[in-house]
Amino acid sequence: MAASEQHYTLPLPSFDKPVKLLIVVAPYYKDIADNLVAGAQDVAAACGAEAEVIEVPGALEIPSAIAMAERLSAYDGYVALGCVIRGETTHYDTVCNDSSRAITLLGLQGACIGNGILTVENKPQADVRADPQGQNKGGGAAAAALHLIALARRWSGERKGIGFRAKGAPLA
Repeated sequence: MAASEQHYTLPLPSFDKPVKLLIVVAPYYKDIADNLVAGAQDVAAACGAEAEVIEVPGALEIPSAIAMAERLSAYDGYVALGCVIRGETTHYDTVCNDSSRAITLLGLQGACIGNGILTVENKPQADVRADPQGQNKGGGAAAAALHLIALARRWSGERKGIGFRAKGAPLA
């Protein structure tokens, strides 16, 4: 059982400039969502990050909200939070796969996102994972976003000398 295994957790990064996080949550299961948000806010505060919370109807809307914010606003990173509990139909598979895939694609395009959308078989599994005093998956998602922001800031000024340029032409 994974809960009894030991896991290494990276220490939280530190920042010399302010960090703005957007926590996007689907409160379909409100008590679970509230716990996820509480965990994410605690971790953001531990790093001195400012965190704004917005709600969307469901897990499938989370990546769309993040994509809009990435285009239209000035956040350093994003925390995706919600819960999908298996039901009687294949809708569970669609929601889990499509929300995860869209978040991954946004990340590959450069958005710093921590994915804390729980995908579980039943509510007790979600309760354990969402509990800030338990597995704290909301806090873990915030930590992931913060680590990616730290990497992005570290590498933002670096450019590789790849490609060709005319002899004597200045580097861009």
